[in-house]
Amino acid sequence: MTTKVVVPDMGESVVEATIARWMKNEGDAVKAGEALVELETDKVNLEVAAERDGVLSRIEHPAGDDVKIGDVLALIEEAGASAAAPKPNGAQATAQPATSGKKEEGFAAQPTGEPPAPEPATPAAPGKEERATPVAKRLAADQGVDLNAIPSAGPGGRVTKQDVEEYLRSQETTAEQSKPTAPRPPAAESSRPAPVVSVQPTAGTRPETREKMSRRRRTIAERLVQAQHTAAMLTTFNEIDMSAVMDLRKRRNEQFEKRNGIKVGFMSFFVKAAIGALKIFPQVNAEIQDNDIVIKHYYDIGMAIGAEEGLVVPVLRNADTMSFAGIEKAIKGFVKKSQDGALSIEDLRGGTFTITNGGVFGSLLSTPILNPPQVAILGLHKIEERPIALNGQVVIRPMMYVALSYDHRIVDGREAVQFLVKIKELIEDPEVLLLEG
Repeated sequence: MTTKVVVPDMGESVVEATIARWMKNEGDAVKAGEALVELETDKVNLEVAAERDGVLSRIEHPAGDDVKIGDVLALIEEAGASAAAPKPNGAQATAQPATSGKKEEGFAAQPTGEPPAPEPATPAAPGKEERATPVAKRLAADQGVDLNAIPSAGPGGRVTKQDVEEYLRSQETTAEQSKPTAPRPPAAESSRPAPVVSVQPTAGTRPETREKMSRRRRTIAERLVQAQHTAAMLTTFNEIDMSAVMDLRKRRNEQFEKRNGIKVGFMSFFVKAAIGALKIFPQVNAEIQDNDIVIKHYYDIGMAIGAEEGLVVPVLRNADTMSFAGIEKAIKGFVKKSQDGALSIEDLRGGTFTITNGGVFGSLLSTPILNPPQVAILGLHKIEERPIALNGQVVIRPMMYVALSYDHRIVDGREAVQFLVKIKELIEDPEVLLLEG
């Protein structure tokens, strides 16, 4: 009985994936629930597991292939069945081997207690072709190698994939050693100093590295270009004196950590301030659908995180109902999941407004790009002590530049500027965050 391993439904708006790696090779025994392959989507990576016990008989798509929902990834045969028998015309299967480094294992031996099936009467003992594993047969056929010439280390004289590869390497070494050496120059010539060969790279030979873009990087690129081409994007700036928040954190952080098990950071203040401003300027918490403006009366705040494999934006769902401690714990959890590659589709779904913090990387000022279909994004930057004029005096204060990029099709400049001013007011007087909810 053959079971197909197919690309599963991967969640909202995800219809394609790229095969990141195979965890099993053709010919490997697998168990129900055991992970076979890792798929990379534009949002998260997910594993596809075997639905039943058996042998992974054929891999239909190698690592690097793009696949869609419902595509067949591999075939699983019952453990006792022949996993990859040759086709009637003698041609070998063409599925490429998996990229996993795990060594190939032979099929399960016959159960003890049952006598082995009698071999057909033949003039000679069966050749190694009959005892080779399916993967070894295909590799030998591809390389034009006679299996009978390959020393076998497998049980019962069975030729494995590793035997074929070792034989090919030995043949390459032998061929290299048998190459004729260049004749020595005459004595008169040998007395001359050898010419110096420059190893400096030239215009035509400068080293380059080419690597395929990951699916997530391709999707990020497509969406950023989409945002630039489909929205009337504009950015407004302001600066915030962070003294009040920093003083509050200094006075309350120890007590806050004892009570909640986590330190209070800057992001929870900006999440609360953004929600306060969104309630006053609802057009900033909206999206465009055809000729309609859809204003959201809920606040799902996306938190942009610069993961190693690309930007991800997990969402604080119903952030207006969350406490400072709840926000800090959720953000910390998202960062940990991002580092472990454990973010789920649900973590990344939706979002009505996004906050991105380039300050953690040292950015002093930037113009963030919209996260479609949202119509605004708040950019935070590095806190830096700068001289400012305050009450007729020049004082040094910890200042942060903030930026609001917005879609001018539905957000006017007046609203955008006032939105950012409201953020500034709430951060510079954080007690108002409690008074205004």
